[in-house]
Amino acid sequence: MDSIKEFFTDISPETFLQSQTLWEVGSVIGLLVTCWFALALAKRAIHGWLGKLIQLSDTVWDDALHREGVFSRLAPLLPALIAWYGAPLIPHPHENVEIVLRRCALALMIFVGVRSLAAFLTAANAIYSRNPANRDRPIKGYLQVATIITHLIAAILILSVMMDRSPWLFLSGIGALTAVLLLVFRDTLLSLVASISLTGNDMIHVGDWIEMPQYQADGDVIDIALHTVKIQNFDKTITTIPTYQLLNSSFKNWRGMSQSGGRRIKRSIQIDIGSVRFLTDEEIGRFATFDLLGEYIAAKKEELANYNSREGIDSTIPANARNLTNLGTFRAYLERYLASHPKIHGSMTRIVRQLAPTAEGLPIEIYCFTRTTKWAEYEAIQGDIFDHVLALLSEFDLRIYQSPAGMDIDRAVRDFGVGPRP
Repeated sequence: MDSIKEFFTDISPETFLQSQTLWEVGSVIGLLVTCWFALALAKRAIHGWLGKLIQLSDTVWDDALHREGVFSRLAPLLPALIAWYGAPLIPHPHENVEIVLRRCALALMIFVGVRSLAAFLTAANAIYSRNPANRDRPIKGYLQVATIITHLIAAILILSVMMDRSPWLFLSGIGALTAVLLLVFRDTLLSLVASISLTGNDMIHVGDWIEMPQYQADGDVIDIALHTVKIQNFDKTITTIPTYQLLNSSFKNWRGMSQSGGRRIKRSIQIDIGSVRFLTDEEIGRFATFDLLGEYIAAKKEELANYNSREGIDSTIPANARNLTNLGTFRAYLERYLASHPKIHGSMTRIVRQLAPTAEGLPIEIYCFTRTTKWAEYEAIQGDIFDHVLALLSEFDLRIYQSPAGMDIDRAVRDFGVGPRP
């Protein structure tokens, strides 16, 4: 700044009118105009013939470099080189003019280089992510750390060039401000550690379905960056979560379900306990005609008859003998129905179990896995199964428990003649 001030102070109206000073100023203006034309020519060449050449090529990496602006960001390098090599050619220059021009040109070269490097790292991440095998090991966070470091180095170099000081002077000053830098870059450091841990432990990938109720996030991971993880919820909204929060908070990852090839059905129906009873001989004979219950009824009748005769029990007294119940037969039917269902996974757990009775009835839970993990198909299979189950309850003289509604109360009033008299 002192050199620039001295330069303008030395130029008086008398000296400015001298041919040497006019020639010097005109040469500087001519050099700057040449740099401007060189910049326009470089941009035209990059966006013109180089862009067409890239479109004609079969390779992928050059398209990514062009799309991220690596070549267009290199365009200012040409005028910077012209200014660097053209400054000494100015005839009879003021010594400070050459110093200022060359320092500005060198600073511009550093700035252009770091911006081009940042675009190159972005393009490298795009090329790396195109391979499906690399999606399990994202590198975007590491590349963003490299970008931050290169920008810091470039800022120090630019300051050292413009102020004509050694870069180590600024680095020593940064060492004294370590505590301040740790406070400023706290989130960056936490996110870097979290990115390394998430990637190293294979905890999350792009495309995973995760749930974080504390952030109201429930959907697919669409981007894993250094500072944030973006989740597209099923209502198409985007939830952005700090990367380090994935280590501080718990979340559910459904990737294991997707990779297993089966999705769990775990749902109960509430049976009215008052509808549970023993079967009559006529009902046993009718159930024996069911395709899914024929073998079961025959085997069960033989087992119960052998037991009762061996123990000398009078089977006509239900309290003494072992007998078939409508609920037990219903559970046996459900087990065989699920086993024969073509869309239920046969090699995974398949259970029809009776849970503890509650005030809302007796829960009968169906626990099995579908052969598909797609949401729409899974819901359709689950709906078909329970449609069939609910419709079949009347065949076993079982009732679903549900809390009485206004219609139920109105029917009771009419049936029992309870209510206000006319």
